[in-house]
Amino acid sequence: MRFSILTAALAYASAASAAITWSLQKAANPTADQQEAYTKIEAAMKLAVARYAKWSDASKTVRVYYSPGVPTAEANFNGDLRFGSDRSYMTQRTAMHEIAHTLGVGQTAAFDRLCASGSWPTALPLLRSWDGASAVINCGGGHFWPYGLNYESEWSETNGDRHVQLVDAMIADGLQGN
Repeated sequence: MRFSILTAALAYASAASAAITWSLQKAANPTADQQEAYTKIEAAMKLAVARYAKWSDASKTVRVYYSPGVPTAEANFNGDLRFGSDRSYMTQRTAMHEIAHTLGVGQTAAFDRLCASGSWPTALPLLRSWDGASAVINCGGGHFWPYGLNYESEWSETNGDRHVQLVDAMIADGLQGN
């Protein structure tokens, strides 16, 4: 009995420790522009990370920046995520899309190999459970579709959930490997 309780506690602790954490790097004395951007970015990131927490056990530390010179937003596998000055990209959809880049989408050799081969043993059956037997994961320019949330027009609550589940399945397929 004591062993099973300990095992359950350890399993819970392991699952609970897998999370996406983030911090927004802020100027010590922000301008009005920076403060407005910080407010929008924080709102977008909170929603995005909450959705990832609901549907994924991915783990990553993300450092978020407001970088006015960035045209839209960008992120890389090292965990840096930058929002530009265009407020229309300071959304949950953009934050989720960029978090996917920090997790390896379009950023790893493994992503490129999996895309080239079309061999997604976990992600492809998941996609087909939603979209039918002929559905395929398309890749190009460091992105994937469907459910890559590449454009605001792709956003819906369902698509947001499916995006996270598909990225999580891609991780299970080796997305983060070399």
